[in-house]
Amino acid sequence: MPQNEYIEQSRKRSGYRPDHFEKKRKKEGREPHTRSEHIRKLHGLKAKLYNRQRFKEKILMKKKIRQHELQSSKQKEEPVAGQGAVPAYLLDREQQTRSKVLSNTVKQKRKEKAGKWSVPIPKVSAVGQDEIFKIIRTGKTRRKAWKRMVTKVTYVGEGFTRKPPKYERFIRPMALRFKKAHVTHPELKTTFFLPIIGVKKNPQSPMYTQLGVITKGTIVEVNISELGLVTQSGKVAWGKYAQVTNHPENDGCINAVLLV
Repeated sequence: MPQNEYIEQSRKRSGYRPDHFEKKRKKEGREPHTRSEHIRKLHGLKAKLYNRQRFKEKILMKKKIRQHELQSSKQKEEPVAGQGAVPAYLLDREQQTRSKVLSNTVKQKRKEKAGKWSVPIPKVSAVGQDEIFKIIRTGKTRRKAWKRMVTKVTYVGEGFTRKPPKYERFIRPMALRFKKAHVTHPELKTTFFLPIIGVKKNPQSPMYTQLGVITKGTIVEVNISELGLVTQSGKVAWGKYAQVTNHPENDGCINAVLLV
């Protein structure tokens, strides 16, 4: 068991503390006060960065409120020229329809938050830590065994810089770092070689997601700008999720299916 999961294991065994939810509610109630106290102490560049972040958050909040207000609004339908004459009592009547203005982006964010996708491979077999990590022994007498080498395919960002070898706990070999994947579009029945943006979720463990380990069933985000797909608002779709369907460490490549 990883060292950082002892709280989760304790909760699985004996449940939450009796006052857990009450303490959580009180902490959330205190949060605005603690945040404002922290903001008052900010100055210089940190204050500028924080104000910019708050400004963006407020814009998003106002947009979302506006979308919810327009969710069940009434809009005029475009007049459709029908065949034949229209009765007199229908000439002045306006055709109306109830519009759903809540955009797909908000729905997509909700799905991401819930962590639910309709995926091609809903269940995957568990992979043990001893299979993913190889113990690297260090020290003059090779007694220290705190280092681990990742034996599966990984993805690291463009500006990734390794820690000094003396302090690096998880070693991700260059030979197993992948930047592109073969992504199949299920509707077009075509495969594209697309660059990976990031690892969204590895079903095996949150730690593997953080390290960027890619195993069968992992959800990765790929850059689909070159496909020319557009959203409902007419903008070019840039990133989309795909699920890995093979064992990349065995095949030497990443095969994935686009989630549409």
